[in-house]
Amino acid sequence: MRVDGIRKDNLAMNNFLKKKAWWDSLHTDLQELLMESFFLIDALQSPGKLATSQARLAFRDYAFVVFPAAKAYEGFLKTLFLDLGFISKEDFFGKRLRIGKILNPFLETRIREKEGVYDKIVEYCGGSRLADTLWDTWKTCRNLLFHWFPNEKNAVDFNEAKMLVEKIINTIDLAFKECKIDRVEQ
Repeated sequence: MRVDGIRKDNLAMNNFLKKKAWWDSLHTDLQELLMESFFLIDALQSPGKLATSQARLAFRDYAFVVFPAAKAYEGFLKTLFLDLGFISKEDFFGKRLRIGKILNPFLETRIREKEGVYDKIVEYCGGSRLADTLWDTWKTCRNLLFHWFPNEKNAVDFNEAKMLVEKIINTIDLAFKECKIDRVEQ
């Protein structure tokens, strides 16, 4: 089977991902996005594949390694929130839902009560551990990485990019466990 010209069985981390309890419950496009991040990691750290170690040092920012996984994380969260009844099908299929808004624990109370999912996660899980982790992963692995501000250079080196991809995987693991998901509807 091929994904964007990449043989799945050639990905170093493919078996790692396939062994995850949640892997088969992900939409196929989200699986492919996660594999793309792992492909980039593998290619950049393996001399003789896509890049040499000298070429890898030439990049100022390795956020591009995290982007596919962060996009998959967004899809995972939207699917999770739909399956738990925290958002509607209209929200899920619409273009206006913003994960960074509805998951934000610092959202104004009136908006939080009407649109937020943070408190719903806290109530569903009987505590804030998962909600805080979902938010922190979103903020760290997506928002801070995707935006540029003059006084905040949010560039990440290769090792930091690998750690951010790992953080996304660990957060999906935690959400799957804490929310007791058997199978996410596809």
